[in-house]
Amino acid sequence: MDHARFADRDARGVVDVRHGHEALDAMTREGFWAVVATFEGAVTAVRFAEVTPRAYAAGPAAAATRASAVAWQPLDRHWHSSLDRTAYVGVVREVRERIASGTVYQVNVCRVLSHELPDDADLDGLDALLRQGNPAPHAARVRCDEAGLDVVSASPELFLGRRGASLVTRPIKGTAATAEQMLPKDYAENVMIVDLMRNDLSGVCEPGTVSVDELCTIEAHPGLVHLVSTVSGHLREEVGWADVFTAAYPPGSVSGAPKSSALTAIRDLETVPRGPYCGAVGWVDADAREADLAVGIRTFWAERDEVGRRWLRFGTGAGITWHSDPEGEWAETELKAARLIGLAAGTVTP
Repeated sequence: MDHARFADRDARGVVDVRHGHEALDAMTREGFWAVVATFEGAVTAVRFAEVTPRAYAAGPAAAATRASAVAWQPLDRHWHSSLDRTAYVGVVREVRERIASGTVYQVNVCRVLSHELPDDADLDGLDALLRQGNPAPHAARVRCDEAGLDVVSASPELFLGRRGASLVTRPIKGTAATAEQMLPKDYAENVMIVDLMRNDLSGVCEPGTVSVDELCTIEAHPGLVHLVSTVSGHLREEVGWADVFTAAYPPGSVSGAPKSSALTAIRDLETVPRGPYCGAVGWVDADAREADLAVGIRTFWAERDEVGRRWLRFGTGAGITWHSDPEGEWAETELKAARLIGLAAGTVTP
């Protein structure tokens, strides 16, 4: 059954599905919408008739939820990567050459993992498993067959949060197993992206209202820690979601700086589209003028290939600067993927 589940609310009863600019316009006018946007910019919004508050289920509560949910059958661990280790290291080296030539300062380089998925596998079971074993502040489950959406996210990163005229973004840049292992280049990455996000928000906020409220705060998540900053601003009255996406999409933390040059490098060097990974997953309540759109990281989605086989996809990546060690960046992509892939494969216990 079509439904959407977020950290603090459930939605059921699909009444409308919109795509592209129609979706962005509808999200501005009225209704509660579940939103999934690909990194490449394809926006899908699903309007639901019934929205109910729901406490986030983690730990024992999630275990009880899981017991009543569709069971998830562990995968056999035959994952395919769009870039293998040799190829990924080569791409990192190419990015460093582009940085040396002065065309870009930072590029987020990603790869997509794929695992063949049985036709009867229900991602509701994976959602319950992740909420137990990898609780996340922006967890989401969006399923709508009409819209072609089958997504489960355990994202820790807020792309855009709206409450009235207040717009907030909390970019993550910098990842390590422990706070003590965070490198100087991680802090430099974060500061670069904060500057980029300030510029993005300035395009839709009242002059003088954009501020950095937190810079490089250590935030712990299952299996790793991140550096997180907070940037906020006061939206101009006439601004709609189409304007916001034009100014700020795709998220700077998963693109690079300058954004236009980073996107060129991504198109040149990555071998497959990212899809919902590194896009946006979340909700918009146009009536309440509220929204929580997460960056689509730590995200699984199901889709079919050109011959009808069903696949489970999962993306992982790292921010590349001049100081990046290519092998170290590969290791960072492994660290980010390890717990969630392990949960899906049954090798990590919730």
